[in-house]
Amino acid sequence: MYKEILQSIEGVEIYPIISLIVFVLFFIVVTIRLFRMDKNYINKMKQLPLNNEENKKINSGELNEKHA
Repeated sequence: MYKEILQSIEGVEIYPIISLIVFVLFFIVVTIRLFRMDKNYINKMKQLPLNNEENKKINSGELNEKHA
């Protein structure tokens, strides 16, 4: 059924090519951005889940009391 519908569309063979080009361009942009990113920022983001001091403050409600 789908094959018949797709065959009836004029110029349908271009859609897979366009989608592949969009995917490859997106992948290239993300890769370039990753390599150009500041290494200190990457290390800071990498350590966020392990930052016990900040987690203790959040869990104890200390941060909420300061902002209230």
